[in-house]
Amino acid sequence: MTDKRRHESGDDSQAIESDGGAVGQAAQDHRDTDYLNREVNLLKPSTPFMRDHLRVVWTGFVIWALIVFGPVTLTYLATDAMTTQMPVIGFPLHYFLVAFGAPTGALLLSLWYSRRRDKLDEKYGIEHSTAERAASGEEATATDGGVDE
Repeated sequence: MTDKRRHESGDDSQAIESDGGAVGQAAQDHRDTDYLNREVNLLKPSTPFMRDHLRVVWTGFVIWALIVFGPVTLTYLATDAMTTQMPVIGFPLHYFLVAFGAPTGALLLSLWYSRRRDKLDEKYGIEHSTAERAASGEEATATDGGVDE
């Protein structure tokens, strides 16, 4: 065996390539895409993975904006209701939403993002473990396309 993807038997040699396991069409398209030479445009992504990931990012941004600016906007629009009419555990509602709701919302948003990103990685066949590659003797590739040292 002279090459990892080539198996020579006697006189004739055939190139044998593995398909990397059972992957879907989206994962195969992702593997065939040269991301380092693709244009990155946040308003018009050039690949399906980038479109799906950008959809997750924008959805998270909208949720974050509602969590952060929602209580402030409601306090401005309905001052009496948020400050005196609806106390929660003895605190005004706007204070409770900012002090408890914002950090809790940020934690839940980070959990939501990590789950959505894991689903995207699974859909497109992206693996982040380098332990298997290191054990097999292959060179581990960094996520930016370079090689880990």
